[in-house]
Amino acid sequence: MDPDGAGERQGFGLPRRARITSSDEIRALFRRGKRSKTRHLDAFVSPSPAPFARLGVVVPKHKRTIVKRNLVKRRLRDLGRTVVLPALRNRGLALDVLFRARPEAYTASFADLRDEVAAFTEELCSRAR
Repeated sequence: MDPDGAGERQGFGLPRRARITSSDEIRALFRRGKRSKTRHLDAFVSPSPAPFARLGVVVPKHKRTIVKRNLVKRRLRDLGRTVVLPALRNRGLALDVLFRARPEAYTASFADLRDEVAAFTEELCSRAR
């Protein structure tokens, strides 16, 4: 059995149970989560009601095309899957993390977003010790 997905098939996607998709959960996280700002993102962090870390991604339109919006969403989900969730799991932290893209995220390169998310994750893990 895999550690993320109670019998789900193994793949490269974000495990279903590690996703925050419900609008009620997202609104609650906006309200109760501690907000951190980076150059391209707003991050909201709160203890997870589940016994494992979960990730949510919100990408407002900011007057951009759907193609650009989907690119930013895919990048943030991938960074959450490959950087944030493994780091939280390795430290045994059950936190909900929600990334909301700021308008500047549309012009950021993947490397810039990766560096920001990695720095945010490192700070988050060191704070939670």
